[in-house]
Amino acid sequence: MRTLRYIIPDEFDGKTVEGFLRGHIKMSLALFRSQKRVPDGITLNGIHTRSVDIIHKGDILEVNIPDDERASLPSDYPLEIIYEDEDILVINKPAELPMHESHNHQGDTLANAVAGYLTKKGRPAVFRAVGRLDKGTSGAVLCALNSFSASKLSGNIEKEYIAVPMGKYTEKGTVDKPIYRPDPIKTYRTADDRGDRAITHYFPVEYGENYSLLRIRLETGRTHQIRVHFAFLGTPLYGDTMYGTPDIDIGRQALHCRSLTFIHPVTNEKMTFEADLPEDMKRLLSRLRKS
Repeated sequence: MRTLRYIIPDEFDGKTVEGFLRGHIKMSLALFRSQKRVPDGITLNGIHTRSVDIIHKGDILEVNIPDDERASLPSDYPLEIIYEDEDILVINKPAELPMHESHNHQGDTLANAVAGYLTKKGRPAVFRAVGRLDKGTSGAVLCALNSFSASKLSGNIEKEYIAVPMGKYTEKGTVDKPIYRPDPIKTYRTADDRGDRAITHYFPVEYGENYSLLRIRLETGRTHQIRVHFAFLGTPLYGDTMYGTPDIDIGRQALHCRSLTFIHPVTNEKMTFEADLPEDMKRLLSRLRKS
């Protein structure tokens, strides 16, 4: 169980418990309602309290969040942990790991690896990834370690990607083109006005005649967005076999989530974490720089 402890500040003297939790710490309505059903889920000065009870300066309000029992099957896959505390876990995901279990992937996903890591530490083996990366995309992934953190972080992360498309980009630019799923059975997407709006911003870091190294930021989070947009521009990512062609130096799309920036769900501290570029992308860039 995760316990969040707050000392009531001056400005909330005379307010309600609900006013503080929903207004000050921005607890989601769903989590707030679920906490009311937990014995001693919310206490005031050590005593069970109601949402309408009045709080005063200096009171101690505690939220006791029970562990989630929906655990994933643990595996022993080694993880590169970038950061960890009681509420969040930041991982540098290997490209070969899919995020979640599916019909084709049972026991060999990031969810299983995180479950194994948490189990060894005596923690609930629950995988709460905030956002996702495609299988074949490497880089920083943020996991929430309790339901409160998950609700606070959802939709509130800034990501920066590194991509290597098969074309020369000398200036920054934006792709604003909807992405459509032609077949609901297949994961393949295409740039098509029948789809959902998708916006990709790119910034050149370096370039040659047949490649660019780009920093990328997204306004929307459509499936395969970066890969589809650069294929639409006629410059698919190196190694992307779904939207481009294979490459001898990289057995997957040349795409890496370089950094995450967010406000910590409990401390309210702004945090930024970076994941080092993997060796296969370094090898690809080394070849392209020489060509």
